[in-house]
Amino acid sequence: MARTQGSLLDRLPQILRHGPAFWRRSVQARVVVSTVLLSAAVVGVVGWFLMQQTRDGLLDQRVDAVVAEAESETQSARDALAATPGLDVNESRQQQDLVEPLIARGATRGFAVVLSPPVKDGSRLADGGAKFTQDLDLSSVPEKLEARFDQASPTAWTYTDIRTLRDIPGLPEGPGIVVGSQVRLPADDNLYTLYYLYSLDEQNETLALVSRAMLVAGVPLLLLVAGLTWLVTRQVVTPIRMARRVAERLAAGQLQERLRVRGEDDLARLATSFNQMASNLQKQIRQLEELSRLQRRFVSDVSHELRTPITTVRMASDVIHDARPFLDPVTGRAAELLQKELDRFETLLADLLEISRFDAGAAVLDADDVDLVDVAHRVVDMTSALAAQRGTRVVVHEPGHPCVAEADVRRVERIVRNLVTNAIDHAETRDIEVFIGADRQGAAIAVRDHGVGLGPGESAMVFNRFWRADPARARTSGGTGLGLSISLEDTHLHGGWLQAWGRPGEGAQFRLTLPRHLGTQLRHSPLPLVPDDARETA
Repeated sequence: MARTQGSLLDRLPQILRHGPAFWRRSVQARVVVSTVLLSAAVVGVVGWFLMQQTRDGLLDQRVDAVVAEAESETQSARDALAATPGLDVNESRQQQDLVEPLIARGATRGFAVVLSPPVKDGSRLADGGAKFTQDLDLSSVPEKLEARFDQASPTAWTYTDIRTLRDIPGLPEGPGIVVGSQVRLPADDNLYTLYYLYSLDEQNETLALVSRAMLVAGVPLLLLVAGLTWLVTRQVVTPIRMARRVAERLAAGQLQERLRVRGEDDLARLATSFNQMASNLQKQIRQLEELSRLQRRFVSDVSHELRTPITTVRMASDVIHDARPFLDPVTGRAAELLQKELDRFETLLADLLEISRFDAGAAVLDADDVDLVDVAHRVVDMTSALAAQRGTRVVVHEPGHPCVAEADVRRVERIVRNLVTNAIDHAETRDIEVFIGADRQGAAIAVRDHGVGLGPGESAMVFNRFWRADPARARTSGGTGLGLSISLEDTHLHGGWLQAWGRPGEGAQFRLTLPRHLGTQLRHSPLPLVPDDARETA
């Protein structure tokens, strides 16, 4: 038993931690709890109403009974006094003869009796002179009721709290009713008030019994409602959960998954429609896959087939280019343009072949420890001539320590070179900054330019193949439009991030983040995506 309690206590933090998630995800649990709470509220309101009606009915019945009995006792006393000659009887003796029969009958019928002093004296029961049932506390008679009988008044009653000095048989302490009625004694011709005190103990016991009965009936009723709600919602939620699982498997690529159809109700028709949708999606996805496969094969075949003729054209172009001194100016210029365009065409073929390798899943990594600081300096040296041609310069901000990551140095250099040349194209003669950083999890390079920037939504489109923010803008670096797409594929091959930020007129920043060790999942980058100067002006 102790071991079971210990294991439950150990699991309690886990239960509390997963409880909110279960509440958010489970429609069935929310429906059951909501139904039980609403049912409990309805049962509580109905129970309270019934209790009030029962209480009022019991009290009204009890009041009518005790008032009638009190009036009957008072009338009997009046009849007895009317039969007694007033001058022949002593006042005190007549009071005693009046009260003692009432007290005796009260002991057997369950009520107490109090006879007040003469009304004309204006005295209270607490002042003394009253005759009453033994061991009764006279404070049981409320002063408000006494004040009502300071002069001649008809029968009146009120609720009270009965108090006794010792236990009185048939009259327990607690809530009760006191009824007042007046009589005139022939001995002194004065008015006296008779108070009859009745207990409400039986009514309280009846109310307690009704309350227990309603509670005993209400708890199983709520449990029954919870069970029925659980079963009803289960019939609805179970097909939805099955549809969710099938949808997840469809999203994972298992396009042959289908829902099981049972019956002809709304859920069955929903399952049929879902299956039809899945079949149509499967057909369209297969068509797109086939089209994509044919497209990749076409690109790969064309790229390979163009290798041979382009090599022949290159050889002829080299011969013509070397013979420029012997050609006329127009032909020599044509030879230069031919050489330049052949260079660009070969670069485009290389990029297309690289893209086809990524599409075919044939790209592999030749991983080694790579210092991103060295990579940045090599890329800056390679692009210095292009930067000088564009009237800008590339500035490297070193962190002062190596930033090493396990990566393919050729692919990382290609990524950084594409980012720097892209920044040179859009720098607008302003300086380009290269930031490098690393922490225990990853290493990063950020390339910042202060050129035209990117518009809203363009930071995601910039990695699309052949996409350009401004189609009318010339490519001064001779790019093919595939550089950033290849860079993104190279980054994904490392399990890293390649992200872009930009703002019109304020430039752009591209950030490459690589895990320190291949296979490690990135959770953050050591460099911010939004530049510090952009955050200050925001």
